[in-house]
Amino acid sequence: EVQLVESGGGLVQAGGSLNLTCAASGFRLGDYAIGWFRQAPGKEREGVSCFSSDDGKTYYRDSVEGRFTFSRDNARNTAYLKMDSLKPEDTAIYYCATVNRAYCPHRWREGRAFSSWGRGTQVTVSS
Repeated sequence: EVQLVESGGGLVQAGGSLNLTCAASGFRLGDYAIGWFRQAPGKEREGVSCFSSDDGKTYYRDSVEGRFTFSRDNARNTAYLKMDSLKPEDTAIYYCATVNRAYCPHRWREGRAFSSWGRGTQVTVSS
C-alpha cells in the first residue's frame, strides 16, 4: 500500500524555520517525482515545490524561491522541505504527493496529476 506521512509542522514566529518530512512506504520514492503543496483556510491548494527524479531538477513557486529547499534521502525513502525566513502568508496545511512518473508534470502546481497524497501537517507562522 502506497502511503505518505508528513510531519514537522508547528507554530513558528515570522523569520523562523521549519523542516517538513514526508515519509514514504509501499513504493520507492526515488523512482517518482515528488511534490509539496499547501492549502490555507479559504484558499485553493497551491503547489510549493516539485522534484523530478529523472533529471534532479527542483521547481518552486515564486513566493518561496530562495527560502524553501527540497531534499530527498532515498535510503530513508523520505523527502524534506526546509523552510526558512517564514512569513505569516506561509501559514497552511502542507502536503506531500507523488505522481506516477519520474518528472514533474508541466502544470505541477495544480496538483491534478498527483495520485497519492499524505494527510498533511499544519504550519502556522505568527507575525
